[in-house]
Amino acid sequence: MDFFAQQDLARRNTRWLVALFLLAVLGLVLLTNALVAAFLFFSQDYNIYSGRQAGLPGFLSYFSWSQFGTIGLAICGTIALVVLVTWIRLSTGGKAVAESMGGTRILPQSRDAAERRCLNVVEEMALAANMPVPPVYVLNDERGINAFAAGIIPADAVVAVTRGAIEHLRRNELQGVIAHEFSHILNGDMRLNIRLAALLKGITFIGDAGHLLLRSGARIRSGDSQRGDNVLPLLGLALWLLGLVGGLAAGFIKAAISRQKEYLADASAVQFTRSAEGIGDALKVIGGYIPGTLVHAARATEMSHIFFGQITHRLWQLFATHPPLRERILRVDPRWDGQYIKRKPSRYNWQPGRTAAAEVGVGRAELVAASIAGALAGTAESASATDADFEPDPDQLERETAAREDIPLVFVQHSHEPLGAQALVFALLLDEEPTLHRVQLGIIAEAGISGLELLTHTLHPGVHALGAPHRLPLLELCLPALKAMSAPQYQVFKRGLLRIIQADRRTALHEWCLYQLVRHYLDPEFIATKPSRARYRKLQQVVSPVRTVLSLLAHNGSGDSETVFRLGADALGFSQLSLLPPEQCSTTAFSRAVYTLADCYPLLKPRLLKAMTRAAGSDGVLGAVEWEVITSIAAVMDCPLSEPAD
Repeated sequence: MDFFAQQDLARRNTRWLVALFLLAVLGLVLLTNALVAAFLFFSQDYNIYSGRQAGLPGFLSYFSWSQFGTIGLAICGTIALVVLVTWIRLSTGGKAVAESMGGTRILPQSRDAAERRCLNVVEEMALAANMPVPPVYVLNDERGINAFAAGIIPADAVVAVTRGAIEHLRRNELQGVIAHEFSHILNGDMRLNIRLAALLKGITFIGDAGHLLLRSGARIRSGDSQRGDNVLPLLGLALWLLGLVGGLAAGFIKAAISRQKEYLADASAVQFTRSAEGIGDALKVIGGYIPGTLVHAARATEMSHIFFGQITHRLWQLFATHPPLRERILRVDPRWDGQYIKRKPSRYNWQPGRTAAAEVGVGRAELVAASIAGALAGTAESASATDADFEPDPDQLERETAAREDIPLVFVQHSHEPLGAQALVFALLLDEEPTLHRVQLGIIAEAGISGLELLTHTLHPGVHALGAPHRLPLLELCLPALKAMSAPQYQVFKRGLLRIIQADRRTALHEWCLYQLVRHYLDPEFIATKPSRARYRKLQQVVSPVRTVLSLLAHNGSGDSETVFRLGADALGFSQLSLLPPEQCSTTAFSRAVYTLADCYPLLKPRLLKAMTRAAGSDGVLGAVEWEVITSIAAVMDCPLSEPAD
C-alpha cells in the first residue's frame, strides 16, 4: 500500500474513532439517565410520599429534559477532563509510554548480547525506513514475545520490546517484528493510537471510579451501619455498571480500529526486510511458545492496541485488538503448513525482574555458560543454532555497522556514548580555516565538559575526510547516544552548536541541515514541543515558498539549474513558475520557506517531497548533498520519506 492509501486509511480510521466514541458517550448519557430514573422510581421515599403512578408511566415521570441535560453535561465534562489529562500525559512522547509500562532504556554501550543485537536490528530497520534510530526500551519483566512503537511523530518515537522477544527470537525474526513496528511509525498509526488511548480512558474512567467507590464502601461499612452508609457503595455499583458498558464500547472501538492496521504493518515488514520469512517465522514461533504474546505490565491493558500481538487471552474475537494469529501468518505465508515453530529457550534462564547484563557485569560469560548447559543437556544442535544468532563478541555488531555504513570503526564506537557523539557532531561543523577553527574549538572548551575539546580536535581530520556522503549516516548513528544526555547537558550542547555555526556570521546549507536534524529529533526528548499546525489545504497557497525551495535545490544541484527547477515545478503543476536568482535563495529565506511548507495539510507534504526529490535527482542520481537537504526538509515538515536514496 502506498503512502497516499495509508494516509486515506488513517483518515477513515480517525473518522471511525470519533464516530464510535461519540456513540459510546451518548450511550453512557442515556444509560445514566435511565439508572437515575430507576433509582428514584424504586426509592421507597419517593414511591410512598410522592403520589406518583406505578408502572411505566410512573417510571417515565421521573425523566425530565433538564435532568437529562444536567447529567449529560456532567458525564461529558468528566470524560472531556479525563481525555485531556490522559492526552497531556501521553503526548509527551513515546518515552513516557514505555516507562509507564516498566520499560528500561537500552543504552548504546550495553554489553548484553541480546540487547546489542536488538539495537543493531533497530539500526538496520531505521536505515531501511530512511529515519534516524529511535530509542529502544526493553520490558525486562515480560516473558511473552511482544513489542510496540509509541510517540506522536517520528521525532519522539520509541521502540519497545519484551525480554522474551529479544531472547527467544532469532535475528531475522526479530527483524520482522521491529520492521512491523517501524511501519506504525511511518504510517502515522502512533498518533492515532495515542488518541485512541486518551479517548477510551475517558470512557472507562467512570467504571474505574465506580470500582474505587465499591471498595471504599466495603471498607467503611459496619454491622450496624445506617441507611446513609449504603449510598457510597450503591453509587459505586451504578458507576461500575456504567463502566462495564463503557469497557465493552472501548473494547469494540479498539477492535474496529486496530485489526486492519496490523495486517498492513505485517505487509510493510515484508517490504522493509525484503522477505516474508522473518515476520512469518516470528508469528509461527509465537504460536508455539507457551507465554505467547502475553504482557502483564500494569498499564498494558489500556494500551493493548499498540502492541505487536494480543496481550491478554480473549474468549470472543469480537473484542480482540489483533487479528487471529493463523490469519496473520497466512497473509504473509500462503503456503504455511499449519505447524508452529516450537523452540526451547536455551540461551538464558529467564527470571522476572532480571537486571540487564550491562548492569551486573555479565553477558559474554552468561552466554558461554548457557551454551555449555545446552550441550550437557543434549541440546547441542539447538544451542549452537541459537548461540550462532547471538554474537559472543560485543564489538562484532559495531564492526557490522561500520562495514554497512562505510564508516571507520572508531567513529561507530564513539557514536555509541554521549561524549563521543557530541564530539563527532561538533567535528562535522568545524571549519578548515585555521583562525575560525580555533575560535570554534574555544567555544567547545567554554562548555566546560572535560575531554570534549580534545576529542573533537582529534576526530575532526578523519570526520572531514569522510566527506558529504557520510555526514548524514554518521549524524544518525549519534542520535541515540545524544538522547541519553540529561536536559541541562542537551541545552549546553545545543547552544554550542548554534555558536559554532554562527562563528563565521553566516549559515551554510549543510550547517542548516545538520542543526535542523538535531533539533527535530532531540528537542522532543528534552523539552515540550508542538507539531506543525495544518493551515494550507491547497498548493496554490504555498507557491512562494515552493519556488524558494525548488530554486535553492536547483542552484545547489549538479545539473542545469533551469532544468532542475522545471522538473520540480512541473511535477506540482506550476508550469508558469520561474527560477529565482541565486541571491534570493539565501539559507534564511530557504529556512522560512520550509517552515511554511511544514504547515501544509498532511496529504500535500508527500507530493511536495516527491517533487523536490525528483528535481534534486534530475541527473538520475540523488547525490549525498541533495539527499541531506531533502532529509532535513522532510524532518522539518514531519513527513517521513517514502523512498530511500539511490
